[in-house]
Amino acid sequence: MITLYTIGFTKKSAEHFFNLLRDNNVKQLVDVRINNSSQLAGFAKGKDLEFFVNEICHIPYQHVADFAPTKELLDKWHKEEVTWEEYIEIYVNLLKNRDVIRNYGVKAFDGSCFLCSEDTPEQCHRRLLAEYLQAHSKEKVTIVHLI
Repeated sequence: MITLYTIGFTKKSAEHFFNLLRDNNVKQLVDVRINNSSQLAGFAKGKDLEFFVNEICHIPYQHVADFAPTKELLDKWHKEEVTWEEYIEIYVNLLKNRDVIRNYGVKAFDGSCFLCSEDTPEQCHRRLLAEYLQAHSKEKVTIVHLI
C-alpha cells in the first residue's frame, strides 16, 4: 500500500501547514510548482521552505519541475482560455510525454506530500498528479488531501 499526500499553502498559517505535515507523518515534501521562489506566503519560498520543513518536520524537501504544468497552460487556465476539462487533458498528456512513471516511478513517493499553492485540491494539478500516479501504480495507492 502506497500513500500519497497533497497540500496547498494558500490560506494556511505556517503553524497549520507544518502541523499538517508532521501530524500526518509525511516522509518528504515534493514541490510540484513551476516556480518555487516567488510566492506570496513567505514560508513557501523554495529555499526557506526547504529549511523550515527540515527544521520543523525533520523531512526532506524536493522540487520536481517535471510534475508542474507549463507556464503556458497555467496562463491559459488563469485567463479562462481553457476549461478545466481541457486543462486536465493537456496536463495528463504532459505527464505522459515527460514519462514521469518511468523516470520517477510511484513507489519512490510513498509517504510523500505534493505541494502547490492552491488551497484546495479540486482544481489543482497536485490532485491530478496524485491520481495519475495512482492509476499507473501496480500497487494500491491511497490519496490523502491535507486541508
